[in-house]
Amino acid sequence: MRILFAALRVAVAIAILAAIVGQLMTSLAFWSDRGVTNVGSNIVNFFSFFTIESNVAAAIVLLIGAVLMVARRGHDPEWFQVTRAAVVSYMVVTGLVYNVLLRGIDLPQGATLGWSNEIVHAVAPAYVLLDWILAPGRRPISARRIGVILIYPLAWVVYTLVRAPFVTDQVYGTEYWYPYPFLNPNSSPQGYVSVAFYVVLIAAVIGLTAAGVLWLSRRGTVSRRDSRQLS
Repeated sequence: MRILFAALRVAVAIAILAAIVGQLMTSLAFWSDRGVTNVGSNIVNFFSFFTIESNVAAAIVLLIGAVLMVARRGHDPEWFQVTRAAVVSYMVVTGLVYNVLLRGIDLPQGATLGWSNEIVHAVAPAYVLLDWILAPGRRPISARRIGVILIYPLAWVVYTLVRAPFVTDQVYGTEYWYPYPFLNPNSSPQGYVSVAFYVVLIAAVIGLTAAGVLWLSRRGTVSRRDSRQLS
């Protein structure tokens, strides 16, 4: 089982990295066709998407997890388990938000690479969740770790809302750039009130998802020592 999951982790990590590189190449060609001159700023924009950052983190965690799966027995290190729980939470939310809020949004022809889009928004989130549930080595984690898991998404929201008004979108010709339409006060029905609603909603979804992920970590066989540590 450990060899099987190590191989699956490597395969999915490679698929994620291929999807990110493929989409970046597609985006570079799209920007060139649109006459974009400041490619560096657009590359920063590309890696400012929560989806891309979460998938990069997932690929790294999967590769580390593959090494740990082969190199050791028993529970994985606690630092890795908390990091892995955070990444699983982010990826599950990425899949949910995209498929519920964003899948139906039309994008310009040639802007999106279809197979890449499905890997980062559907295949990878589904796999990391299944890996969390089924793979051996999972350590029980206290629910108190939810606060740690929420640090990155909240920092990402602050970074996005502070940076966006100062970045020119050369593709669409606006004086701002937001990675997702629900974070854009210029297109939201009630401006920043709508943005605040979505931020609170997504924070709640991430918190509930993280609670579920941590709860799953405590299911199954837990030693008495681990049970005392969680109490």
